[in-house]
Amino acid sequence: MWYNLPVETVKGEEKMQKLLLIKYGELTTKKGNRKTFIQLLVRNIQSILGNLDYQIHYDRVRMYIESDDIETISKKLQKVFGIHSIVECFKLHTNMDEISTSLVEVLKGVSFQTFKVETKRADKSFPIPSMECSRQLGGVVLKNFPCKVDVHHPDLTIQLEIRKEGAFLYVREIAGLGGYPVGIQGKGLLMLSGGIDSPVAGYLSLKRGVDLECLYFESPPHTSLEAKNKVKSLATILNAYSGNIKLLVVPFTALQEAIYKNVPESYVITIMRRMMYRIASSVIQKRRLKVLINGESIGQVASQTLSSMCVINSVTNIPVIRPVACMDKLEIIEIARKIDTYETSILPYEDCCTIFLPKHPVIHPELEKCIEYESRFDYEPLLQECVENIEVVSLKEKKEELL
Repeated sequence: MWYNLPVETVKGEEKMQKLLLIKYGELTTKKGNRKTFIQLLVRNIQSILGNLDYQIHYDRVRMYIESDDIETISKKLQKVFGIHSIVECFKLHTNMDEISTSLVEVLKGVSFQTFKVETKRADKSFPIPSMECSRQLGGVVLKNFPCKVDVHHPDLTIQLEIRKEGAFLYVREIAGLGGYPVGIQGKGLLMLSGGIDSPVAGYLSLKRGVDLECLYFESPPHTSLEAKNKVKSLATILNAYSGNIKLLVVPFTALQEAIYKNVPESYVITIMRRMMYRIASSVIQKRRLKVLINGESIGQVASQTLSSMCVINSVTNIPVIRPVACMDKLEIIEIARKIDTYETSILPYEDCCTIFLPKHPVIHPELEKCIEYESRFDYEPLLQECVENIEVVSLKEKKEELL
């Protein structure tokens, strides 16, 4: 069964119609829930494609997108999670003469010396078995082009899918991002700093179907407007994979200054992180999110030792996800370069975690000492002030408001 989504442009029947074939990949393992996953994927695609003219058909196995602007749509789909691969293909009638003639036309202008043909006969009513179909099409190629067969390492793989909807012929397949459709797991809160790690953590969370809101702590005049704009840029890059991200900016100055005034220098970062977790937990409850996400990597800095994580984590019962926890820095940087956040992350604008970094931060903090130091000042009104004055930046609409 096909599901048709109404759009502005309706395509007419063509003998050799070019369209995009979408392969789901991991979604096909979901069995009874597959329909829910695919329908969310369709909605995400519609959000990413915006006002472009196109038409979507889909079933439990494949999705097809028709448009006069295949190239633009193909590029946009390469940032949609839940897609295993994107194929520029030609839809034909299930007639071997037509398929053979069309294959010759498709291969004109394609440079190759070796090839192989792969046929998938999903429609078993088609009278020619897959192997025989591949053999016949291979003969057509050998007859019309100076080449030879190589089934192990071909320059070109010609693929044909025979389905009830028609025959689909293609020679080009673009890898998608894989993963799950963004939002299938609900929404989490990403603690987004201006560094390298947290944007990568956000990207990996999006890949597993967790949509995001981003939380940034600013401390003017100690942190600059350039630092805030840097984080906005990082959130905007991540938003290209979601289309639904908002940036929440926490005014952290008063609370941070109180911490530095009342807490021994070696414990400043630990107490500051505990306060950040408290604020994040309040935001999660207020905005009905599900998890807290951050870019902590085990042992990378003093606040990311296992001892520090345990002490900092003790202020919340919200689940905390650390997607890059077991990666080394080079692995994280490699992903950052791939998703185009690296060059922004290394801009020299400090966030509130680095401006007053102590020379010798405690590596193995004690919970009892944290509780003692926090009792030295009344931090609850300062926490409440932070939460009540959060600035919400909608990256999609470029509008700003108070939480």
